[in-house]
Amino acid sequence: MNWDNFTQVRNGGGKCLCKWIKCATLMVVRMRTERMRAPLYSNRDLRKLLLPLIAEQVLTALMGVADTLMVSNVSAAALSGVSLVDTLNNLIIMIFSAMAAGGTIVCAQYLGRGDPEDACDAAEQVLLSCIAIALVPAVLCATLSRPILGIVYTQLEPDVMDNAVRYFLISALSYPFLAMQQAAAALFRAAGESKTPMKVTLVANVINIAGNALLIYGVHLGVTGAALATLFSRMVSGLTLLVFLRQPTHKLQVTNYRKLRPNWRIIKMILRIGVPTGLENGLFQFGKLIVAGTVSTLGTAAISAHAMVQLVEGIHGYPSQAINIGLTTVAGTCMGAGRVDEAKKYTKKLCYLSWLAMFILSIPIALLLGPIADIASLDGQARTLFLNIMVIALVAKLLLWVPAFSLPKTLQAAGDVKFTAAVSAASMWVFRAGLSFVICRVTPIGLYGVWLGWFIDWICRSAFYITRYLSGKWEKIQVLDT
Repeated sequence: MNWDNFTQVRNGGGKCLCKWIKCATLMVVRMRTERMRAPLYSNRDLRKLLLPLIAEQVLTALMGVADTLMVSNVSAAALSGVSLVDTLNNLIIMIFSAMAAGGTIVCAQYLGRGDPEDACDAAEQVLLSCIAIALVPAVLCATLSRPILGIVYTQLEPDVMDNAVRYFLISALSYPFLAMQQAAAALFRAAGESKTPMKVTLVANVINIAGNALLIYGVHLGVTGAALATLFSRMVSGLTLLVFLRQPTHKLQVTNYRKLRPNWRIIKMILRIGVPTGLENGLFQFGKLIVAGTVSTLGTAAISAHAMVQLVEGIHGYPSQAINIGLTTVAGTCMGAGRVDEAKKYTKKLCYLSWLAMFILSIPIALLLGPIADIASLDGQARTLFLNIMVIALVAKLLLWVPAFSLPKTLQAAGDVKFTAAVSAASMWVFRAGLSFVICRVTPIGLYGVWLGWFIDWICRSAFYITRYLSGKWEKIQVLDT
């Protein structure tokens, strides 16, 4: 007997007194049972999920810095070529990460609903979809590397173009393995097991660094050696995670890769989440390119300061970004189980944890801004711009970053991806890219105008996402087909 029956019996007066008492008793028992129900995630479960994620993000960042420094020792043309190709590679990676995010949400909701069989079926389709999608850009970029680079970068010096073509061609061959790694890591996280992808990522990054050392310094292959090291490390990480997914103890098993066949019902569910997220990520990356173009018109000092602010600001956000990945899994599992209240509780908890991580990191970063500027050889105007903007950015992030970038993870986990994608794309292009361009053109404040556009972008996102979250519309969205 549900609450509606209870209300009807109550309104019937004394005619159904026994039924009324029975219904009231059942309601009290149900309410007490719900209060006593074990939460989906204990504090230990959250630590088990989040700590490896944070470690993985930090280790990957450190390895990326080491990778860049090693390539820079080849030549300035080599570093420029690799940097330009990495910008394009980031666009491709956005597609894989979006598909993986869609798979994470679908699998987490199935697990939350207590349906491990469909969750494993969805895991198979995530892998199949990501690898199939990766084959298209892999073939196109490998066979048309020079024409593609010529279209995107129209005025490259010949030696930069040659280095970029060699790096682009070989890195394109790694796309299928990168898709494997992204998809498989997402599946482990959907099952609350983030330690395995962290270990594999660490090993792969060490292989990449060792491969660079051997092929760049030992065999003297230059950019080709750097690309081959990246290809091999991605092969190792992707294939290793596929092997681990076959373990019977894993919640999301893929037992037989030879028998994988498309299941269009599940693929459509994944695409409903993945496509809007992919468009959002792609437009965000394009917007960053527009901003970079605006900064490039402001002079060498502004370019150097902007690059360093982005680097330090990115490091400042690594732990919070890792927590956001965990929030997607946690909220998705809660929504699949129909526990909206728990999704809200964990959202508050992880958003607070994200803010706390930022606050703690802000202190040493603020104290080390001077030495960081010295290490980066910033002086004069570049140093002043870096120090001033960095201080403003630290304050702005503490106030705005969590509602702008953590809160929408819960909305996405509930399936509200069209709204989050629309807000993100519109705010990015109107404020971060568009407004910053206008400010730099009509006012003399230069690089400060670029970052003013960024901060207004964060304010806009925060306002829309908080309003959407409080409205409760995201609670009614259905991701899984019944």
